[in-house]
Amino acid sequence: MQNNSESNKVVLLDVPFDEYSSHLKGPAKAPPIIREVMASDASNTSTELGLELGGHSHISSYQKLSWVNSIDAFEVIENAIDDIGKSGNKPLTFGGDHSITYPIIKSLAKHIPEFTILHFDAHPDLYNILDGNRLSHACPFARIMEDKLVKHLIQIGIRTLNQHQREQVERFGVEVHEMKDWGQGRQIEIDGPVYISIDIDALDPAFAPGVSHHEPGGLSLRQILDVIHAIRVPIIGADIVEYNPRRDINLMTAQVVNKLYKEICGKMLMQ
Repeated sequence: MQNNSESNKVVLLDVPFDEYSSHLKGPAKAPPIIREVMASDASNTSTELGLELGGHSHISSYQKLSWVNSIDAFEVIENAIDDIGKSGNKPLTFGGDHSITYPIIKSLAKHIPEFTILHFDAHPDLYNILDGNRLSHACPFARIMEDKLVKHLIQIGIRTLNQHQREQVERFGVEVHEMKDWGQGRQIEIDGPVYISIDIDALDPAFAPGVSHHEPGGLSLRQILDVIHAIRVPIIGADIVEYNPRRDINLMTAQVVNKLYKEICGKMLMQ
């Protein structure tokens, strides 16, 4: 990490991991594409809430992550998040499939005893096991809730619930807002600190084609931003996952990721 003793920074972390994707590979290639778009002069670094991110003293980047074998990746991710948490800082990660949220939360929970996850996704990712893999990108929230790492899980944009996952929702007491019931301008009540996890396929494919799983009938970018802008509790960290640049069109989805980064980072810095 950059040599700076200040705490309460937003620390940006690239996570190039997609070994536990069940359909297509590609999210491991996302971080450098996202960074390229972030640095582009095609847009500015101001947020809608009036904060200028360019050159901000409380934004830094973590060192590049690496591992020899995929089996070691989760330990490397946990250690990186532990370094960030011990310094009193907040992680904001780019790239990877959704399996990475489990080691991130596992590590954050060591430093923050009780918090809520606000999860945007087309899929609840609550499978007990998928294709013989309990660490699949379809399973992270089952592991998180089994381990009692958070006090509450709120999911928005869901439109793929099957019977097994409905049973998991009931088992873990998950607050699910299915897309069929979601209304424009609707807000969520959150008690205490919150961690934001955004799977890009929460968005309708019309807004974000660069994902492995195209699931029609999703959220607009504005609907997600409305929820983020309305958060009134501390945001302790965030991940933006499942961007697949191999499926993108003219960097359209990368620009969406950049927009989400700016608005989430801005909210974190204003608290």
